[in-house]
Amino acid sequence: MSSSTSSSNEPEPTEGLKAFGAVLKSFRKRAGYTQESLSPEIGYSAHFIASIEQGRRFPPTRFVDRSEAALDAFGTLRLAVNQLSRQRGLASWFRRWAHLEQEAVALSTYECRLIPGLLQTEAYARTLFVNRLPPLDDEQIEARLAARVERQRILTERPNTAFSFILEEHLFLRGMGGHEVTMELIDHVLELSKRRNIEIQIMPVARESHAGLDGPMQLLETPENKWFAYTEGQESGQFHADPKVVSMLQMRYARMRAQALSFEDSVSLLKRMRGAQ
Repeated sequence: MSSSTSSSNEPEPTEGLKAFGAVLKSFRKRAGYTQESLSPEIGYSAHFIASIEQGRRFPPTRFVDRSEAALDAFGTLRLAVNQLSRQRGLASWFRRWAHLEQEAVALSTYECRLIPGLLQTEAYARTLFVNRLPPLDDEQIEARLAARVERQRILTERPNTAFSFILEEHLFLRGMGGHEVTMELIDHVLELSKRRNIEIQIMPVARESHAGLDGPMQLLETPENKWFAYTEGQESGQFHADPKVVSMLQMRYARMRAQALSFEDSVSLLKRMRGAQ
């Protein structure tokens, strides 16, 4: 999501997102609500509402529907979000994934190329953005960093969502960004692993069998208990809604969970890596 979890396809502030936020803010004020007072009416935090109004998050359908009802917005918010979904600023496959990710009850990620965006430190993410080709300018880098930090809030704002990550051991051995960046990254991942809703497993470098050789994947369960998936390549991503495809990817992910180190052994490995470097 990377989101994606990769370094390129995350939602960042765009004119369309900012315009939708301005429309929402206008109707909120017209109805006499503050962000804090609207929060219990629609079931989203004041911080979440602020993020939407500032154009830093893509508005989920449930958010739009509840805001429409609470603010008596004459269908304007739905029209605005439909226009937003057609803009070119966000890849169509990622728009839908980002939309679902914000309300998922379970999110499972296997990554073999880089640390997933949800787990990255700012220094690690900055290293990825600085090294992108074609190069990004400073404004683009800062916008993407802000979007990534904002997206990571779901780890703490959704304590009832189950997050599972399977990470290749070599991602920590690569030393992306240098020694200090790597040490900070390991510390950060270890700290996140203390949360009850986050499980991290390491796939060891030496492995005679591996169910994930076709590349990274993400699996997501909605509040309605529907499952979706996405996979990603160099400059493209594919959203999967076909139950047969999703079932196949679930099968591979389940096998990888058995092939990777247990959660306890993974934490121990990271601690040893932290002490050895």
